[in-house]
Amino acid sequence: MIKYILIWFSLVFLGACGGNSEPKTQEEGNKMLEEAVKEGEKKEVHGTEVKEADIQITNPLDAKMVADGQSIYDSKCLSCHKLTDERIVGPGWKDVTKRRKPVWIMNMITNVDMMLAEDAEAQKLLEQCLVRMPNQNVTVADARSLLEFMRQNDGEK
Repeated sequence: MIKYILIWFSLVFLGACGGNSEPKTQEEGNKMLEEAVKEGEKKEVHGTEVKEADIQITNPLDAKMVADGQSIYDSKCLSCHKLTDERIVGPGWKDVTKRRKPVWIMNMITNVDMMLAEDAEAQKLLEQCLVRMPNQNVTVADARSLLEFMRQNDGEK
């Protein structure tokens, strides 16, 4: 009798998991990702949440923003991103401000879904990491502080 109950629960559970477009195998997932990347083969998009004109880069670095950015990093980013070039879940942050424009970084932080849908570089990162960056509900002001912290991490003074 217990055997039949376990089989029934298994069937109900499997039935509840069906009906969506999630890949069932790694090969299917790779194929879906490959098709998405092919569809998205376009130039780098800097997003729409933050405009380049909205970002005021300061020299020297703003110490308060750096401290705020480190606090945000410690609470929302540290579990997936190292400050070195080592990849955990997401890519390491070393030299990110040298590779990417501030507007790209801030839009990736504040509007990750749009960036993964429209930006070829964000799609390449997804292909490498195989895990979508979650939307952390970071405000534009907090993203600016994170950017300042990243700049300090990359050696700016």
